[in-house]
Amino acid sequence: MVDVTSTSRPDHADHAIAPLQARTQNSWARAIGSLIFVSRWLQAPLYLGLIVAQLVYVVVFMVELWHLIAEDVFGDITHIEEATIMLTVLGLIDVVMIANLLIMVIIGGYETFVSRINVDGHPDQPEWLSHVNANVLKVKLAMAIIGISSIHLLKTFIEVGGMSETGINEDGEKYTPTGVLWQVVIHMVFIVSAVALAWIDKMSQSTAKAAHAAQHAEVHGI
Repeated sequence: MVDVTSTSRPDHADHAIAPLQARTQNSWARAIGSLIFVSRWLQAPLYLGLIVAQLVYVVVFMVELWHLIAEDVFGDITHIEEATIMLTVLGLIDVVMIANLLIMVIIGGYETFVSRINVDGHPDQPEWLSHVNANVLKVKLAMAIIGISSIHLLKTFIEVGGMSETGINEDGEKYTPTGVLWQVVIHMVFIVSAVALAWIDKMSQSTAKAAHAAQHAEVHGI
């Protein structure tokens, strides 16, 4: 009698590759790894320092707001200059956008590179914090920088409305056509950089999704 059991097809599980066993680290390697991991807390004082900078910007905002009310508006209420009011308000918006940039760096950077803040479920949790990572943080910072640059560029356009080829002096500052042109060029560079960062982030997400789908199909034998 022929033994058919010796010619039967082996089970699929017999061909499965056993996962690689992690190499056992010695005590020195574990100690160095732990030290490197704990070193992330060296960044904590940096974020605390940015909180102090945020407080400074609050003081700057209040001082500028007082100048707007006390000098620009009620200094001579019968001769209020719209251009002066607009420039002061743009300065206040500039301060607010820089403060927003600081908040994103403080919260997002700490959450990404130091430790979890554990505010899940908090009613005041920022919407962007739930999916923040290094790529998302870079894109948001780039967009904030574009906003700040736009405010500065708009202030320049307002101040140099009647500029000639030789330039113009406003509030002790010299504006020239070449200087304004370079401001526009730098602003466009910021925009191109933000678009490039967003495109790189999208490509990395697409690659990660494709790799995950391929792994899922391989596991389920699709």
